[in-house]
Parts: sequence; C-alpha cells; structure tokens
Amino acid sequence: MKTLRILVGFTEPPLPFGGAAARWFYVLLKGLVERGHHVTAFAPCGKPQDVDKCHELFPEPSFDLRLYPHPVRRGLRAKWETLQRPYSYLFGRDLWVDLNAECIRGYDVLHLETTWSGWLGVGRDPSRTVLNLHSLYEIDLANQGVASLSDLLHRRLRQQAERTLLRSFPTLIALTPRLKQAIQPIARAARIHVVPLGLDLSLYPFLPAERRPSEPVISLIGSMNWQPSYSAAVRLLTRLFPVIRDRLPNARLQIVGREARKALRAYLPQRGVEVEENVPDARPYFENTAVFLYAPERGTGMKVKVLEAFAYGIPVVTTSEGVEGIPAQDGVHAGVSDKDDGLVDRTVMFLGDRFRQERHRLAARELLSQHCNPQVVLDATEACYADMVARRTRLAA
Repeated sequence: MKTLRILVGFTEPPLPFGGAAARWFYVLLKGLVERGHHVTAFAPCGKPQDVDKCHELFPEPSFDLRLYPHPVRRGLRAKWETLQRPYSYLFGRDLWVDLNAECIRGYDVLHLETTWSGWLGVGRDPSRTVLNLHSLYEIDLANQGVASLSDLLHRRLRQQAERTLLRSFPTLIALTPRLKQAIQPIARAARIHVVPLGLDLSLYPFLPAERRPSEPVISLIGSMNWQPSYSAAVRLLTRLFPVIRDRLPNARLQIVGREARKALRAYLPQRGVEVEENVPDARPYFENTAVFLYAPERGTGMKVKVLEAFAYGIPVVTTSEGVEGIPAQDGVHAGVSDKDDGLVDRTVMFLGDRFRQERHRLAARELLSQHCNPQVVLDATEACYADMVARRTRLAA
C-alpha cells in the first residue's frame, strides 16, 4: 500500500520482553517502519532502564519513538480526572502536548493500542482513528466477586469507560473472532477487523529435544495482576495439581509471575509447589518445563504466555479460552479441555509420553509461525488502514 503518516499510541514501551502487550508493540512499530511508513510512536514509561533499552532497539533517526515518565498525580483533581476518564492517568501532560502537535501537523492514521489508549483519540478525527482491543473487561470480570463498595464503584466506572471508548470510533481491531462478536453489540456502528497478535519468533529459539527436562515439572507462567492468569493459578493449586500429584507423586509445580507470592499466599505452602515472583527473565523457567498447564476460568483475548510456550517448544495443556485466537486442535497442537478431569488426564498423559510431547510441540510451533507471523499480522493491519483511507475518500467525494 502507499506510504502513510501514522501516529501510534501505546500503554507501555514496545519491548520484546516487556509486558505481554509490549511484545506485539515491538513487532508493530518495527514492522510499520520497515514497510516504509512514517511513524511517530508515543508511550508512557515507568522504568528509566526501559528508556535505554528502547533507544537501543529503535535508534534515531530511523525511528521516532517518544517515551514519557508516568505522571505524578495527587489530590482531588487527580481523583476527579479518574472519575471522568478511568485509567487515563498513564498519559502525562507532555505526551498530550506532543501528540496534539503531531496531529496538527497532519496524519493519515492514529493507531491506538489496548482499550485505555483510546482516551488519546477522543475528540480527534474518528475517521482517522483505530483502536485495537486486546481483551474485554466486561467479560473477564463478570464472575469476579465484589470485595467492597469501592470495588463495585470502580468496576462500574471501568465498564462505563470501556463502553464509551468502544463507541467512540468507527474502526476497531479485535485480536480474536470471539472479541469481535462480543464488541459488536456494544459498538454497533463500528467496522471491526480481526487481527491476531504477532510475535517475532526469531526471539524464541525452539528448545532441542535433548535439552528438554526429564523430570515431571508442570509450570504456569503469567502475571498474577491479570485476572485470567490469577484464576488459572488458583484452579491449578486447588483443583488440578492435587489430583495430578496423587497420580504422579514425583510431579512438581512451578508458578512464576508478577506478584505471584503475594497474590497466592492464601494457597501456600503446598508440597511439591514452588512459586517465583518478579523474575527478570521467564525463559529459564520455560526451558525447565515438561508441560505448561494454563487453565483460566475466564479471559478474553490471546494468551501471550501460551503463545510463548508454543514458540519455545513447550507442550501445552489449556482450555478453549487459553487458545482463543489461534486454531489449535486438541490432540494435535495441544491438550485442550474445559473440564478439570480432562486437563488432568492430558497433563498426566503428556508427562508419561515423550513421543507425544515431541509431536505436539513441533505442530504448535508450526501453527504459530503461520498464524502469528509478523508478516501475516502486519498485512492484516495494513488492510485495516487501507479500508479506513478508502472509506474516508468515499465520504469526501
């Protein structure tokens, strides 16, 4: 397609091993520039060391990536702003000023990543704005209990804000068909493109068979600040691993993730269970895993840690929600079941069958290389842009 002037809004720095969404941000920014587009990207950044990493990955003048410290917010004004625009606190004044200046200069597309970056597009030309939805809080938190009146208030504000942003733009991107189906009744007038999350697989070396662990180590890796990963960890600790341990007494479980010990302290300690939190690099834990068992009770969007397990060549047992957005088949690419006994049976079967492990992990890596390949995903992203430009041209004629 023709060269476009694209402004991109992120919610965190585009680092290949930053937060879950940041892996895709890295692919998006790198890919758009490599395809010849003129891109200016804006991102809040909470860690000074991440600024240096980004400058190494995206050097000037090839890239125009602008990073801004999280703003310091205090007092009644900050609370009032939160009530008006929940989760907009990520974006400080300097970011807003620079984005406004670039919009005045002119642009073809304002591409906003994840729900809350949508605040950056409110009040701008909606025909030039696209918002990419990675998940839907309305579904993810539907079955979560309410701890207090304050919790109830925050949940209602979050739901109202999510719906407001979905209805603000005529063009949306959803990572999965399920998300599109859930968003459509909320944003009835929007055109919704389905574009899966892309991963740079060159950053994920496939683990050779001879280096795979022989011990029956089951792992769950994921941030415990995200409800789907937390629910998967609780299910594993309370319902799945005790049964697996009865059938395989030498089985071990490792749970790795942000704030994992703090979040799961009510379920610890347990025999055969190790918990690591806030680790600098998850790769060694993937490599020490015989089976990756990720069984969220509920959670929309693509599960990055499942994708990463596929990429490294770790056999996966998960639910239908765990493989949302990728056409993984039970018994071919992974063990897939929504029932506890099905998850346990598949995990035990994997642990006792190295041949089955090899077959599944090879098939899963190939599936990922086809479905989440950056070239395929960027093609779909550009198709969304082309549709926006064409619709705008028709309206102007």
